[in-house]
Amino acid sequence: MSSGTGEMFELAPAMDSSPPEQWVGVRWVGEVELGSLSQHSQLRLLKSKGYDRARLLIREGAAVRGFVDVDAVGGVLDRQALDAAIASLPQVTSIHPAGSSPSITVVVCTRDRAPLLRGALQAILRLDYPNFDVVVVDNASKTTETRDLVHEEFADPRVGFVLEPVPGLSNARNTGLGLAKGDIVAFTDDDVIVDGAWLREIAAGFDKDPAAVCVTGLVPAGEVRSRAQHYFDERVSWSKSVVPQVYSLTKPPTNMPTFPFCIGAYGTGANFAIDRRAALELGGFDAALGVGTRTGGGEDIDMFTRVILAGHSLVVQPSAIVWHRHRDDMEALRVQARGYGNGLGAWLAKIMMNPRTARLALVRSPRAVRNLLRNARVTKGNGAGSTAPDPTKDPEVRKVLRLELLWVMRGPFNYLLQRRAAKDTV
Repeated sequence: MSSGTGEMFELAPAMDSSPPEQWVGVRWVGEVELGSLSQHSQLRLLKSKGYDRARLLIREGAAVRGFVDVDAVGGVLDRQALDAAIASLPQVTSIHPAGSSPSITVVVCTRDRAPLLRGALQAILRLDYPNFDVVVVDNASKTTETRDLVHEEFADPRVGFVLEPVPGLSNARNTGLGLAKGDIVAFTDDDVIVDGAWLREIAAGFDKDPAAVCVTGLVPAGEVRSRAQHYFDERVSWSKSVVPQVYSLTKPPTNMPTFPFCIGAYGTGANFAIDRRAALELGGFDAALGVGTRTGGGEDIDMFTRVILAGHSLVVQPSAIVWHRHRDDMEALRVQARGYGNGLGAWLAKIMMNPRTARLALVRSPRAVRNLLRNARVTKGNGAGSTAPDPTKDPEVRKVLRLELLWVMRGPFNYLLQRRAAKDTV
């Protein structure tokens, strides 16, 4: 988001944030569309107190060029410095707009986080897509705060509310899927701000391949104001994957030896859309996986992999952007690491319990182990000119890495427990 006249051009942050930590790695976060800069020689960053550097997502039209990391002392960014950083980014081809506007239901699953949900819903309802509705799924909240927020502040005919009393993100997503009216169901979380073109770019992603039934998008950090957020952003690949892709069994990627069992390559649960009929035919989401269960996660990579194994195509559309608010303190990061490791281990157990997927996985197992260990490391740098500290040298971060790997090993046992608990309740 940006505005400006004359020599000074103003940029708004990706999301409203609390003041940053006093730490060298903090970054003001926003985006720039190259066509909007015109002849402006300087850019002023709004709400930039406490930041001396900025991370900017660079877009050329709808296409995403990548990220740059530049000085912004006093909240002012020099145009020449920005141009020099952008010059190091790869060129991109222009993106064709969607040829159709399928009906889309946006499903937002939430639990006891009404203040975050408010911002997420405000951004969703600002979308200019012509044919969408929203279902808020309140998953076993302890209070009525979420219900009250939706009914009192979002009395919009496009917004529906449902309570799913059984804890578990897969249960919540299946409830949303069952109530969805749209031909496409787009899932996102309550701790995000969706880009204004999000649904239009989702629709454009489905146009890319006649066999596409799932589209994922880019999920960059909407703020990097703490050490924990910096680590998490460096840790995950889906926050910076800007290359469009189409994944299918008919054209397996030559540079992914573990395909289709690829951790992080397809995207994340905070930003994906799926053809409603195809999702129902696949049986919906595995209720033994996901936040709110013993397994703590894994339901998104499970669905992405099942889509491909069923013979469909999965499209990665980086221009479909959702800004994510990462966990901002080390304790919250440790909780998230346990969930990620636990969910990954649970999903791997599920793969090995199915004869078909087990055979495919065993063929790839030596490379898969190497890939898992490599994925557990942090890749330094997120943008041209990045000078942020290497998080792997932080002793607290090293503990988080070890914790995540420990919970990978505990995941299979928790998956079996969760499946047994589900059977006992039937």
